[in-house]
Amino acid sequence: MQTLPLRLTPGQDLRLAIEAALGSHTAAFVLQGIGSLSVAQLRFAGVDLVTELRGDLEILTLAGSISPDGAHLHMSVSDAQGRVVGGHVAAGCMVRTTAELLLAILPDHAFSRETDPDGSGFRELVVRSRRA
Repeated sequence: MQTLPLRLTPGQDLRLAIEAALGSHTAAFVLQGIGSLSVAQLRFAGVDLVTELRGDLEILTLAGSISPDGAHLHMSVSDAQGRVVGGHVAAGCMVRTTAELLLAILPDHAFSRETDPDGSGFRELVVRSRRA
């Protein structure tokens, strides 16, 4: 495992920057992330539509997996009154002041997202070993 610390700057799209950080690698996890957002785009459990939150938001937790097919990220944020919400991270989460992340690159593995054969209806993570 290789670690990759990242700092995102104001105006960057959190999800797009995380996906871009994978680069030529084929498997990674976001171990943790903190920072602030001006816009959060979250999809709540069991809901198909994304909810947009605007204002001064603090990232409390951020974790997930990254493959060349995209990322699966979950995040909790708090607003200026300390209310906390969380869900699946969609594109359009805009960094307000900073986002500090730690990625774990897994060079011996390849991740992909494939339709679940058991019928979840979602493209789920498939883990393959790259060891000879």
